[in-house]
Amino acid sequence: MFILISDFSKHVGESVTVKGWAYNVRSSGSIAFLQIRDGSGFTQAVVAKLAVDEAAWQAAIETTIESSVIVTGTVSAHPKQAGVFELQATAVSIIQRAEEYPIGKKEHGPDFLLDNRHLWLRAPSQWAIQRIRDGIIRATYDWMRDHAFIKIDTPILTPTACEGTTELFEIDYFDDKKAYLAQSGQLYLEAAIASVGRCFDFGPVFRAEKSKTRRHLIEFWMMDAEAAFVEHEENLRIQEELVSFIVGRVLVGHMQELNILERDIAPLENVKPPFYRLTHVEAVKKLRELGSNISDMDDLGADDETKLTQLYDKPIFIEKYPAAVKAFYMKPDPTDPTRVLNADLLAPEGYGEIIGGSQREDSYEALLARIREHNLPEAAFAWYLDLRKYGSVPHSGFGYGLERLVAWICGLHHVRETIPFPRLLSRLEP
Repeated sequence: MFILISDFSKHVGESVTVKGWAYNVRSSGSIAFLQIRDGSGFTQAVVAKLAVDEAAWQAAIETTIESSVIVTGTVSAHPKQAGVFELQATAVSIIQRAEEYPIGKKEHGPDFLLDNRHLWLRAPSQWAIQRIRDGIIRATYDWMRDHAFIKIDTPILTPTACEGTTELFEIDYFDDKKAYLAQSGQLYLEAAIASVGRCFDFGPVFRAEKSKTRRHLIEFWMMDAEAAFVEHEENLRIQEELVSFIVGRVLVGHMQELNILERDIAPLENVKPPFYRLTHVEAVKKLRELGSNISDMDDLGADDETKLTQLYDKPIFIEKYPAAVKAFYMKPDPTDPTRVLNADLLAPEGYGEIIGGSQREDSYEALLARIREHNLPEAAFAWYLDLRKYGSVPHSGFGYGLERLVAWICGLHHVRETIPFPRLLSRLEP
């Protein structure tokens, strides 16, 4: 009976067959141990020379690291580790005997590992990261579905950008037209809310920003959400409920992966609403006390975010930034029009921004004025302005960067490990 390793607990004492890869091999005379990975989990196949025929024993001792194998045996509980199961092998065969594997147990530099990313993905740590990434995506879809958001697919090719085109990839379209790879689906989601009320998209976005920091990728995945009749305060509540739900789901469903990554889960267990909140004014004051030279009208830099988030034991909203440093579509704060009703959500432990969001400007006249202030082409935004002419309503939205969320939850230093094949400023392969 062929089964997945993840189902071993249901088949203790039964004879089963698994198909996978030997990620480690050792033997001592009359017994061999094959560490098997099948994608669903890991197990140890114990091959005793006296318990198998000659062909099986020969296959076991000839198995090399990353050889693909088929092993049949009886599932048994590990004698020393609770909840861990082994396979007492009765038959072993090799599908393909691997050549000497280039990634050994010694330390390898990041460039070597990225050059061999197609193989590095097999490492237990990388297996764990990708499974947690998948868990975050699944949790997002589940929470959105349960809170009346539907998925709307927004275009990757756009005629203009949300915030100008200086950091976008420009491509030649037809008839001498220019197009850009999207950095966000936000504007298109705003069009959809008049149809479906609440919606989100989830897909790859691109930014031609020449940054080499640990938080930047050239191609990454964003979840953007928009909701009609939602204003600033409710927008923040939605974000903290979503993030808390995602973290909770990872803690429930991915403890094996977190253990592989040696992630301290105490900070994650503390991620529950309400999150901390500071205004931009309060954040600037606190940062200056910490030694930053940030000015009153500056956006927060990565170092500033790191300093702030090291002070708090769960995520923190920084809200009401100066309008001058934020996008044209953000609605001014009625109590201080020099500031906008926005917030960045910063993850603790020094991870910084994971979500950016705001209430959107719903007035046609005010939005047109902002487009002109930003010297954006009015014709390109004519359709976006139309949304304010035909039944405009207060509305808000936000977007999270999947890779930053994965890095924080997994406890990773650099986002390059969070995506299967990272695209960096100097890396386009494999």
